[in-house]
Amino acid sequence: MFGQEILSLVIWVPIVTAFLVLATGSDRNAPLARMLALAGAALGLIVAIPLATGFDTTTAAMQFVEKKSWIPAFNVHYHLGVDGISMPLILLNSFTTLLVVIAGWQVIQDKVAQYMAAFLIMSGLINGAFAALDGILFYVFFEGMLIPLYLIVGVWGGPNRVYAAFKFFLYTLLGSLLMLVSLIYLYYQAGGSFDIQTWHRTTLGMTAQVLIFLSFLLAFGVKVPMWPVHTWLPDAHVEAPTGGSVVLAAITLKVGAYGFLRFMLPIVPDAAHELAWLVITLSLVAITYIGLVALVQADMKKLIAYSSVAHMGFVTLGFFMFSPLGWEGGLVQMISHGFVSAALFLCIGVMYDRLHSRQIKDYGGLVNRMPVFAALFMLFAMANAGLPATSGFVGEFMVIMAASKVNFWFAFVAATSLITGAAYTLWMYKRVVFGPVASSQVEAMKDLNAREFLLLGVLAVAVLGMGLYPKPFTDVMHASVVELLAHVAHSKLP
Repeated sequence: MFGQEILSLVIWVPIVTAFLVLATGSDRNAPLARMLALAGAALGLIVAIPLATGFDTTTAAMQFVEKKSWIPAFNVHYHLGVDGISMPLILLNSFTTLLVVIAGWQVIQDKVAQYMAAFLIMSGLINGAFAALDGILFYVFFEGMLIPLYLIVGVWGGPNRVYAAFKFFLYTLLGSLLMLVSLIYLYYQAGGSFDIQTWHRTTLGMTAQVLIFLSFLLAFGVKVPMWPVHTWLPDAHVEAPTGGSVVLAAITLKVGAYGFLRFMLPIVPDAAHELAWLVITLSLVAITYIGLVALVQADMKKLIAYSSVAHMGFVTLGFFMFSPLGWEGGLVQMISHGFVSAALFLCIGVMYDRLHSRQIKDYGGLVNRMPVFAALFMLFAMANAGLPATSGFVGEFMVIMAASKVNFWFAFVAATSLITGAAYTLWMYKRVVFGPVASSQVEAMKDLNAREFLLLGVLAVAVLGMGLYPKPFTDVMHASVVELLAHVAHSKLP
């Protein structure tokens, strides 16, 4: 449909549109900025659709490949391609960007053009990170996405936005610098190549593998985020505007998890097997301990932020089970968490727009004033708790089953999160939605408008559709997962 440049379009259409949005200038032209941003986000999703319709699920080879020389002196290429691991994540990102633009339609009244442009630029850069097959190209996209997110939190965030943005930036930058050192080392070990697939075939000693593994673990672990380098996430979520929280939870965390599969596991497989106990331990701590931390939160955004850490713990746990069921479960959990976390943060945004509070104690009896909202909020709360027939159940169940085949106690500890997840999610829902109307301000709250209903309705369909019929997602992933697992099972020691 678009020739051989689909991935370039997926990356650059949102970015080019963002500069057109910025060109609208001041807030006097805010309506035009919004329309251009909506058109750019919609077009970004439209050009990504051929990735799904034209995808061959029977092969593990990279598809829609583009390769052009970029920096010849260092053999750096503009090299793009997707497989069954990265393609669904690009679609999730493009879909979420459209939702975020619509979500900020009426809420954002200050610096509208800059706000919309930041999300469009970030969307293009994240797509670039998912599609990059050159190490330096990946690093440029990986680092570049920090800038618009830093601005979104720092400019449109809450009272402590500067602190939260600075903390987020420092955490992620530190890990990324260590990763850069590893990328340069791999360049020399691969005979002067930054090609990621060449790195997969490069033989490395155990000491080098362990050091690279640890640098990648810090770089991608901060982004996931894994315990104990997760503390930037609740601060960033609390201070970020609703759209920032949606993209942060639904998309940027997934870039870290994606790095495990594209870099860490295939490049240093021996170290990954040797140090799997470390990642498994950190994942189980995140699943159990952070779930308990979520139980005591008074701020709804902070509660969902901590639940994200626990849910992403399932992803990293599944990856280090070294089985197709574990890897596919982790990937399904990534996509499901994108839908569910986006929906929950949008629900909190709906309430905040009306009452300007995220404190659980300020609510109560919402079902009496907002019955449609309460019904949709219930669905997403149940999905967050892992209710069967919702997307939240599928990935977690697959990971628990994969863990049970490795070690019963891994599965047992992970399964406890189904109890704590239900406890903190449903306890929050009960206090916010049920009971008598808490105050005159709650009494005055109105139900969803058409825009809000559209956003939450689309996500409800996604959550139920994936929960009831996850096969299309696993079919896309399966060939790539099996091929990559076979590679990871093969020793690369000299």
